[in-house]
Amino acid sequence: MRQGLDRACNILDSDSKIPRLNSCHAGSIHSCVWAFDSSAPAGQIFLPLFLIGCPMACVNYNLRLKSLIHVLKSCKAKTLLTTPDLKDAIEDVLPTLNEEGIRVFYLSDDSPTEGVEALLKRIKLSSAESVPFSLRAHVTPKSTCLYIFTSGTTGLPKAAVISQKKILMGLYLCHLIGVHNKDVVYIPLPLYHSAGLLGFLGTINVGATCVLRSKFSVSHYWDDCRRYRVTVIQYVGELMRYLCNAPKRDNDRDHRVRAAFGNGLRTEIWNEFLNRFGPIKIYEVYGATEGIGGFINYVGKVGAVGKTNFFIKKLFNYKLVQYDVDADQPVRDEKGFCIPVPTGQGGLMVIQISKAFPFEGYAGDYQNTEKKILRNVFKKGDSYFNTGDLLMEDHEGFIYFQDRVGDSFRWKGENVATNEVEMTLASLDIIEEVNVYGVPVPGHEGKIGMAAIRLKDGCPFDGKKLFIHTKDYLPSYAIPRFIRIQEKLEITGTFKQRKGQLVRDGFNPANIKDPFFFLDDSEKNYIPMTEEIYCSILEKKRKL
Repeated sequence: MRQGLDRACNILDSDSKIPRLNSCHAGSIHSCVWAFDSSAPAGQIFLPLFLIGCPMACVNYNLRLKSLIHVLKSCKAKTLLTTPDLKDAIEDVLPTLNEEGIRVFYLSDDSPTEGVEALLKRIKLSSAESVPFSLRAHVTPKSTCLYIFTSGTTGLPKAAVISQKKILMGLYLCHLIGVHNKDVVYIPLPLYHSAGLLGFLGTINVGATCVLRSKFSVSHYWDDCRRYRVTVIQYVGELMRYLCNAPKRDNDRDHRVRAAFGNGLRTEIWNEFLNRFGPIKIYEVYGATEGIGGFINYVGKVGAVGKTNFFIKKLFNYKLVQYDVDADQPVRDEKGFCIPVPTGQGGLMVIQISKAFPFEGYAGDYQNTEKKILRNVFKKGDSYFNTGDLLMEDHEGFIYFQDRVGDSFRWKGENVATNEVEMTLASLDIIEEVNVYGVPVPGHEGKIGMAAIRLKDGCPFDGKKLFIHTKDYLPSYAIPRFIRIQEKLEITGTFKQRKGQLVRDGFNPANIKDPFFFLDDSEKNYIPMTEEIYCSILEKKRKL
């Protein structure tokens, strides 16, 4: 990894340098969390902490209040490193952090917050000597290296445990897709997610140059690629859609990009991207932050998320099994075992848990860890990791993504946990009950948020009040764009809310007889949904 450090980073919109931490200042840190309002500092913090054997937790800077406190407590953080950019968010929870014994530092020369120390001056005064190897003497392949938070069906973010072994295996992604030390890799993704962070670390591992942008920009994307002579780009599917939707330019093919790697690229966007921007080799990757296996589409088959072969099947044992979407569980035979689906048919992807491929679970969250484990799948005593995804394998060994099961859905490249959104909306004083779900939108990746709500008796719907509430307490990608008012929310016999029919109704006002509203950012209000608005969304004339 060290060979690439000297030339690894060009950081756009930032002139920060990689700080040096040594035993005088960091040796006693047990668990450290970073949260920054840009992607650039992530690697700067991870690498020094990695050298001293200190686990780090990556926090989404959109989190606030209860969610922020939750992630810090779940990984038992002792130290929070951040910057004055997030002053307001820190001050909102500082009393609670003090009660929990979590020390907070700004990576700056001065601190604008009483009770928060500025750390940069101390770092500058630290020794320039190499970090002693004794600080990592206790580290083994099973030791925790990172906590990366992922949203699931339970609502609040979960701290996926990433071991030293897993992070080292992840570093070889760039090797597998042919990135070499002469490449320049462009990453405009947040580094608090596993994709961006592993892309960054993998780039350093092969000795390539990494260009980081703190925030993705459609208008600057290809200009950045030309300016920095980028040869490899990392993406998520939604990012590629934005690029394809941008106005066409005469110089769309004037770049050096030869390869792209990422996940979530839809077939129609894939074809459009290649037709417009040239013959770029695309490596679509399938996997999960907490997962124990994955796939790479290394041959460039459009639409496939991976390609299996004899060696992959020997490497880890995966199966596709029948799944009952309505019951939200795998189908089992008369003996109680899961039923594999035939080739060419979709099923739930499960991967066998073994000593070679252990499931490390979520920090301090036994219940959610157990939910990801299926037991007695094909024989008594076996256990499999439940990916929560429906996939299909064809006769040539190509793997295709079909859908996510459970309550979570993806929008704008982010996982949206319906339970967390439901709890946030239900805290508004006019709402009695709420049911959040995702519905597909033609031409958009993932599903858009929609909520069916029951108002409290005597309370009229207040669109402006709801708009302000969602903006204050939810990240933008999790805010429902559609609100459906119902007199009664349907539930199952076990008191679980029914979402199936709501999802099937979609957001077409012709299918919905209930009062129906659309979030209009320009008016800062939820306004009545109309056929005109519906058509403008289908024609891509209205931004979502």
